[in-house]
Amino acid sequence: MVSTIAVQAALPRSIPMQKSPFILIVMSLFISACSLSDDNGNAAPQTGTAACTVDAQKQFVLDTMNDVYFWNDLLPASVDLGAYATPEALLDFLRSFQPLDNFSYIDSAAADAQFFGAGQYEGYGFSSRFDAVDDLRFTRVFSSSPAFLAGFDRGQRILMLNGRTIADIQANEGVGALFTQTPLEFMVRRLDGSEYTAIVDQGLVTIDPVPQWRVIDRPDGSAVGYLELATFISTAEPAFVTAFAAFMQAGVNDVIIDLRYNGGGLVSTTELLGDFLGGATANNLTFSKTLFNANNAALNRTSFFQQLSASINLSRLVVIATGGTASASELITNSMEPHAAVSIVGSNTFGKPVGQLGIEFCDKIIRPTAFESVNANDEGGYFDGLPADCDATDDLSIPVGADTDPNMTAALTLLDTGACPAVTVTPANLQKPLAERKSPQADRQGKPWREFTNAW
Repeated sequence: MVSTIAVQAALPRSIPMQKSPFILIVMSLFISACSLSDDNGNAAPQTGTAACTVDAQKQFVLDTMNDVYFWNDLLPASVDLGAYATPEALLDFLRSFQPLDNFSYIDSAAADAQFFGAGQYEGYGFSSRFDAVDDLRFTRVFSSSPAFLAGFDRGQRILMLNGRTIADIQANEGVGALFTQTPLEFMVRRLDGSEYTAIVDQGLVTIDPVPQWRVIDRPDGSAVGYLELATFISTAEPAFVTAFAAFMQAGVNDVIIDLRYNGGGLVSTTELLGDFLGGATANNLTFSKTLFNANNAALNRTSFFQQLSASINLSRLVVIATGGTASASELITNSMEPHAAVSIVGSNTFGKPVGQLGIEFCDKIIRPTAFESVNANDEGGYFDGLPADCDATDDLSIPVGADTDPNMTAALTLLDTGACPAVTVTPANLQKPLAERKSPQADRQGKPWREFTNAW
């Protein structure tokens, strides 16, 4: 048979190929021709065969969850498969036994491969947040996407969708239900107060994982490296090479990594970033530890830093974060803590110290939450998020990373003075925007571009 195993969010490079009852753990993103079978030799269902009946798919999902699911000890001893119409419905039921698990999902295998392999998905090409119950705004728009071509931009407010107010939609099915439709009519207000209407069709969106990086010269003659990372996917890796070579050339020892909208991604990309940041100062020391359930404890492994030609001599790392900063973004932050002075600017992160395996069956892929990650000091379990050291507002009227961006001001002040800048308390900032608190994860569950980039 031909099957595919994919790993997202925390599987270390150091894991060698070895079989467990249901999975072949590998380090590359996609491995073909891998045997995927249970103790009785039953392979994963293949498209076009009788093994891909709905009943067979449900049985496969149940068996997989009983084996690799991190919280498999919480699952019921017996399940009536006939009570669930689809494997997706069955997975929703099984997830319900662990309220912390807003992450396990089933998706199209082709769409999954397209996102993690090429950074592409079918959609509109924007992320958004609520600043009030009826105040929905674009946080970012991906270049050349349908949203970009329609004129959408950061900070613009969505007033209506298909002629309905945001308040009306939220009181009923929620905006997420409309963002899955195509075409969709948007009424939008620009930052200058003018309004316009656009009818937009979904299309192919290509994510630029590293929208910007630069070297910032400081008054004392030192240099700070800044890099914005949208998501941890393999297409980010060439930009890492270029950026860190420039950082090294400039003598950078302090780095600002902007992860404010980064919901995670691939562990291989996370570890590569770790090598550029810590490979010189922590070569061969522990980056992270990956811990599976009792069934698969033999697969527990430790990942180590590796020095690269452009690994910098890192002294201090500042991470810009929001409540949407999750998974691999938290992994890199937590894993660097024992090896450098790490600070978080913005707001607390989301809180996802666990990761998923990717296991193909038929034309689908199931990604059950299967392991947790801890750092060299065995610190993990941050389901409430990693706490911010300096509060800063994500001001949507200012471009990300601009000199006047409050997060950049806070990060550079912290590096320059060792202290957070004073924050003026006004009625407008007494309460952080809804998106800077933990948003309902169900709205981001089920598609990798929803979970990892909060994108539509």
